[in-house]
Amino acid sequence: MEQKEKTKEEFIEKIKLLQKRIAEFELLGLEDLEFRVRQRTEQLEIVNRDLEAFSYLVSHDLRAPLRGISGFSLALDEEYSEKLDDQARHYIKNIRDSATRMAQLIEDMLRLSRISRVILEKSVVDLSALASAILEELRSSEPMRDVEYAVDPGLKTTGDNNFLRIVLDNLLKNAWKFTRNNPHACIKFAMIEQRDEKIFYVQDNGIGFDMAYIEKLFEPFQRLHSEEEFKGTGLGLAIVKRIINCHFGRIWAESRVGEGATFYFSLPK
Repeated sequence: MEQKEKTKEEFIEKIKLLQKRIAEFELLGLEDLEFRVRQRTEQLEIVNRDLEAFSYLVSHDLRAPLRGISGFSLALDEEYSEKLDDQARHYIKNIRDSATRMAQLIEDMLRLSRISRVILEKSVVDLSALASAILEELRSSEPMRDVEYAVDPGLKTTGDNNFLRIVLDNLLKNAWKFTRNNPHACIKFAMIEQRDEKIFYVQDNGIGFDMAYIEKLFEPFQRLHSEEEFKGTGLGLAIVKRIINCHFGRIWAESRVGEGATFYFSLPK
């Protein structure tokens, strides 16, 4: 009996020793993990500083010559228009259009690089009001177009007002742009409420896209249509995705060629 008790006590002691060793290994693992996290954080801070410096370089050193190109081509068009034939004026227009597009591309690149480094200023955001204002601006810019749009009232969420306006601006402008060839365009902004999140969506009856290319849709510089068909920098949806990620949400899309598209984005309640 005494031998059994002794064996039992020895077994318990071995278990305790094993638990102690496991705890020591876990502690060493946590310390190593913390060290690696600190190291990775420092590396990311260095990368972010380099990106910021590069962004400033791009902003300062590329915008100035672009303004010169645009300004001189405008002066050439205005002051020598009577001496130029139609072909020359066409060339000047192409130069100015290219300069404008390059300026927009630079602005979008800078915006994309800044998003992850900006601290969100969260408040209650009236998405219905933002969507209505954007659509009214679009209607004012092209009053001759037959576009019917509907915005569900009272759609609110918590987030950064400026960033969420950029999200809606990109999605609604895309819907406006890609319904251009439809004689009676329809655009809708609404919400589906689920238990843990609110799912907002922008729906249109435009040209749509092939779902085989859905993986490319939210990547920078990936375009599903040529510049000649529809103007754009190829960065709008990448910017939208990054903003939604910063809000711990999701974004996805559904479409069929010739039958319109629906872009969904979710935000936590």
